[in-house]
Amino acid sequence: MDFETWWLVFVPILFALGWVAARVDFRQMMSETRSLPDSYFKGLNFLLNEEPDRAIDAFVEVAKLDPETTELHFALGSLFRRRGEMERAIRVHQSLLSRADLPAADRENAQFQIAQDFLKAGMLDRAEAAFEAVRETRFAVPAMRALIRIYESEHDWPRAIEAVRRLRALVDEPVPQLVHYQCEQAETALQGRQPDFEHASKALDEADNAIRKLGPEQTTQASQARVASLRARVARMQDQVEQERAYLVSILASAPEYVGLYAAELLDSYRRLGREDEGVAMLRSHYQHHPGLDIFNVLFRVLRERQGYQQAWAFAREALRSHPSLLGLDKMLEVELQDESQHAQARAQQEPGLSAAADIVAGADLSLLRSLIHKHTQRLDRYSCKVCGFEARHYYWQCPGCNSWETYAPRRLEEQR
Repeated sequence: MDFETWWLVFVPILFALGWVAARVDFRQMMSETRSLPDSYFKGLNFLLNEEPDRAIDAFVEVAKLDPETTELHFALGSLFRRRGEMERAIRVHQSLLSRADLPAADRENAQFQIAQDFLKAGMLDRAEAAFEAVRETRFAVPAMRALIRIYESEHDWPRAIEAVRRLRALVDEPVPQLVHYQCEQAETALQGRQPDFEHASKALDEADNAIRKLGPEQTTQASQARVASLRARVARMQDQVEQERAYLVSILASAPEYVGLYAAELLDSYRRLGREDEGVAMLRSHYQHHPGLDIFNVLFRVLRERQGYQQAWAFAREALRSHPSLLGLDKMLEVELQDESQHAQARAQQEPGLSAAADIVAGADLSLLRSLIHKHTQRLDRYSCKVCGFEARHYYWQCPGCNSWETYAPRRLEEQR
């Protein structure tokens, strides 16, 4: 196609139109800039100079001068909440909600923001109502997650389970803690003078169903160990010793790291069945592959009772050489000192196979030795949350500090080093 020279006329026309448009935009921008209060620029300057307190004061002044600045109100509310000034954050968002001319999208946002304010302030009832108000908005998913946290903190497990179901209807994402919600319901059913075994078993069936839905890749040893241990507890309360033993033995395969938490119960079930030697052999075999302080303590104590100190200490020496542990040594000395009166009596009667505690190590003052070791091991005899670092002497499925699930390793501090 031949080039037409008259097309060149369009070049200066297009250039002129662009120049005019630029001038109009620039003038509009300058006009808007002049209309902004000086406090706005002061606030920006304070922010650039890393003076957040003075910046907030300046922006508050802007908000007072121009109530229509909704975005600035939202920014201020978030800043107040982040700084822990919950009363001021709530007041900012309430002022937005009180405006009759506030667009629907901004009203939903303000409702969601004030719900977060209430939650951080610990006003759970008001936070719950505020999150419920945005369930049908674009904030439905984060609102449901927040409601789940609220029900968790209140230990309202039925409502937490229902909230998880509503969340799953909105997004297809796994909720591993659902297993623990069902387990908590089972534990509640087993408490009191009249345990509700039917309700507990139903809750545990739901827990197993939740595990199956998670699949093998997302199922944790902790959840499997907890469900099996609760089923064993139900069986024990109903005097079904063989079923109790079977459930506890299943933990060896499904959650080997958690066996130590139930080693004493497992051995007791074998003892009541008249098969204690079989239980001891099973625990010793498991200890070879998954050594742990709790299993060590159980084995040392039973060997000490059944076979005497020589066999028990022979096991202990071999175990501590492979896996040195001051806590293990502390527990060993505790057992010896608890039985010292029995040893002394047996020595007086000159019964074979028994000896006084001092005879284990000739001339040793085991009481003094144990007091020195115990003083050092007290700070190591704790479980620790891997999220917040909260330490506790007892094992928790949910951290009391940060409310995270399955953040406690089934090993004490010394074993994690």
